[in-house]
Amino acid sequence: MREELIEEKTKYLAERIASLRTQKGASARDMSLQMGQADNYINNIENRKTIPSMPGFYYILDYFGIDELEFFDKGAQDPELLRSIMDEIRPLDRETQEHILQAIIGMKKHKG
Repeated sequence: MREELIEEKTKYLAERIASLRTQKGASARDMSLQMGQADNYINNIENRKTIPSMPGFYYILDYFGIDELEFFDKGAQDPELLRSIMDEIRPLDRETQEHILQAIIGMKKHKG
C-alpha cells in the first residue's frame, strides 16, 4: 500500500512538472540548465528515475513562478496564468471584483 502511494505521488510529480514545463515552452534540458542543474536533471525527474530534493523542488516552483498549493492543485491547468489574473484582480475594489466574477459566470454559461 505504501509503495503504491509513493509511486502514485512520484508519477504525479513527474507529470505535473512535464505539463508545466511544456506550457512554458521550455525543453527539459533548457529548464535544467536555467536552474543551474545538469542538463538531464528534469528529464530524470520526468522519467521517474529520480525525485528532486526539497530545495530542488522549491527551485522548480521558483522556475514556474508558483507555490506549493498551486503545484498540487490538480484543477489548475495553468497556475502561472491564474496567479497573474489574481494579481491583476486583487487590488480592484470589491464592486469591480464582483462584476468580473459575474462576467466569468456568464462566459461559463455561454460556453457550456
